[in-house]
Amino acid sequence: MPHAPSRAGAAGASDTRTPAQFPDGAREPPGAAAGTALVTGASSGIGAAVARRLSAEGWRLVLNGRDAGRLAETAAHAPAAVFPEDLTRPAAERRLTRFTLDEVGHLDLLVACAGVGWAGDFTTMTRRAFDEVMEVNLLTTLRLVRQVLPHMVEAGSGRVVLVGSLAGAVGVRGEAAYSASKAAVAVFADALRYELRGTGVGVSLVVPGVVDTPFFERRGTPYARTRPRPVAPERVADAVLRAVVRGRDEVYVPGWLRLPVRVRGAAPGLYRRLAAAFG
Repeated sequence: MPHAPSRAGAAGASDTRTPAQFPDGAREPPGAAAGTALVTGASSGIGAAVARRLSAEGWRLVLNGRDAGRLAETAAHAPAAVFPEDLTRPAAERRLTRFTLDEVGHLDLLVACAGVGWAGDFTTMTRRAFDEVMEVNLLTTLRLVRQVLPHMVEAGSGRVVLVGSLAGAVGVRGEAAYSASKAAVAVFADALRYELRGTGVGVSLVVPGVVDTPFFERRGTPYARTRPRPVAPERVADAVLRAVVRGRDEVYVPGWLRLPVRVRGAAPGLYRRLAAAFG
């Protein structure tokens, strides 16, 4: 049964908030104002960090996640309306959208952070695990965007931020299904951005590498590579805010991860040889 939505704290913008500080030293442009945001996957990890970052900047929040207890913990640090429900349930995206609009009246920002991982040989992956990866990482995101988008288009403003993965840009050994799900999210972001041109609604893709969250613990396989080194989820949250404030189409975290993507695009044969040798 779905959990009952609830209110945790009161969110509101502060007139005395300081400009956003980013790792590169830049500041939020003058006049950039907070608004209302829906964050999925907010129970922990990247989603929880995004919620805290937006809350600190005065955004009014609605948070969604599957774990009601952890979602309440996030809301304790980032006052918000909370809607603890598994978005893979039938029509959950409709209930979440309706709840959000009832709570905040309109929606300026959707940050889709929900995701699950799986590692191992694709031939050993169970049907259940495969379906969960595709459902959570791809289908629930598209369904929710499909519900939210008409309201943004009608208002003539808004932004959708999708959290992808480097695995979706270059492919990762032992993560074929996960890579495929995130690659689909990336292409969806591009296609949707073209479609929405002129509507006032923007689409951003944030592409993190390895992030220090419970993600690997929950998938049952620890992160064993020496490179790239994990980054804190707060860096991804900074990138999300940067994408929103600056209207960026795509942000890599850390920024140097754009390099292997460019190498793959410019010299795919060379990239594949290097990837086969070094993983």
